[in-house]
Amino acid sequence: MSAPIQWQKSSFSGGGGENCVEVARRGDDVLIRESDEPGLVLAASRAGLAAFIEGIKAGEFDRFAH
Repeated sequence: MSAPIQWQKSSFSGGGGENCVEVARRGDDVLIRESDEPGLVLAASRAGLAAFIEGIKAGEFDRFAH
């Protein structure tokens, strides 16, 4: 049996517990979910998530905001 997933809430959640981003680690993957939809979990490799975050910082996805 595998160990239960240890979810960590964002430091920006303010302790309310609703609409919080939570992250966890499973092997080499990073898991991401919203606390109000705990059954919907996104998984990404650490390298893939790092590349995605760098793309956000570089503005590569800004066109989707308009």
